[in-house]
Amino acid sequence: MKRFLLLICIAFAAVPAGAQQVFSLDDCIRTGLERNYSIRIVRNEQQISDNNATPGNAGYLPTVDLSSGFSGTLNNNSNKLSDGTTEKTNGIHNETADVGLNVNWTVFDGLGIQATYDKLKELQSLGELNTRMTIEDFVADLSGEYYNLIRQKIRLRNLRSTLDLSRERLRIVEERYYIGSMSRLDLQQAQVDFNADSSNVLNQLEQVHTSRIRLNRLMALEDVEEQLQIKDSLIAPNPFLDEVELWKSTLAANSALLIAKKNRVISELDYKKIKSRNYPYVKLNAGYGYTANWYEVGTTDLQRRLGLNYGVTVGINVFDGFNRKREQRNARIQIQNQELRTQELELGLRADMSNFWMAYRNNLDLWSLEKENLVAAQENYRIAIDRYKLGDLSGIELREAQNSLLEAEERQSIAEYSTKICEISLLQLSGKIMDMFHEND
Repeated sequence: MKRFLLLICIAFAAVPAGAQQVFSLDDCIRTGLERNYSIRIVRNEQQISDNNATPGNAGYLPTVDLSSGFSGTLNNNSNKLSDGTTEKTNGIHNETADVGLNVNWTVFDGLGIQATYDKLKELQSLGELNTRMTIEDFVADLSGEYYNLIRQKIRLRNLRSTLDLSRERLRIVEERYYIGSMSRLDLQQAQVDFNADSSNVLNQLEQVHTSRIRLNRLMALEDVEEQLQIKDSLIAPNPFLDEVELWKSTLAANSALLIAKKNRVISELDYKKIKSRNYPYVKLNAGYGYTANWYEVGTTDLQRRLGLNYGVTVGINVFDGFNRKREQRNARIQIQNQELRTQELELGLRADMSNFWMAYRNNLDLWSLEKENLVAAQENYRIAIDRYKLGDLSGIELREAQNSLLEAEERQSIAEYSTKICEISLLQLSGKIMDMFHEND
């Protein structure tokens, strides 16, 4: 009966795992790009920048207004005549109605309109760069969390393997204790080590759960607690990155650097806009309308007018309290500041590249070393467990060999994960982070 119930439990436990969708890194990125709230918001903001980049918003096109109105007056008139008499008329009601079409067009304003339109187009490009940078940050964060989940699951497997070794040790000690070849102290120590390893497994289950929740949140899944199954079970760093190529790509494609250069161009356009006020402006206006007036007194009862009016205005600001000069000086300073920020950012990128590259190469060497150490630790444990079964090794010495194996597994896992994180950082810095997504499409 117990065996039957056990088989049922195993069968039911296996069904959900088989029914769940398995996500690769590409699947996670693709889902996140569609659903992540930050990306959806920045794309909407980019759409606003696209909508604003029009000739009409810059002032290239004329404005046309259609208006109509109706008004009236009700007066009591009192007129004193030359003969000394007074003529009074009460309740005089006059009415006026009009409808007209008015056109106003700034033909020239010292190239200010052109500068405004160029700035709107640069802001449109800036919106695209902000979207790109947000997407790159997201891909880097999601990729890092994806590999962190793999690392946590690897650690869980290692801890479970250690727990299995402790369980086997506890079984051996119990058998020998009952036949009198081992002391109760040995049994208690084996039980303590088994319980400690069980506790480590339970704590690691929490770490796996936390990482999975973070990944689900980045992907903006409806059920943030979904038991997401990922395709990869190992971390495979790329050992073939080239520092020179990465730095060239950074100078050409780093999003933050491109945004800084774009801001400098916008500052130059702001300066051009201010300088346009040194020149005259030319404005055209025209109107076509109909007006009707109704009078209760006088020789005319109804007066109608239908006609065209037009005009041109030419002007220049002669003096504005030296504000233009002040604004131009400030605009030139802003251009200098943007150039300094670009240089500062480039220097910071060079420092980040150097640090990440050093960490990347160092972790590659550690990864290679720890793989060799793991092989040695595995062989050391096999020898230790064989000697322990023969009674030539104490429980404490076996535990040391077991801990050495776990530490070697953990160091290798940390080295390969750290190498992968450095790789992600280098790709993000050089503007190549999307290669992690496209390379498998």
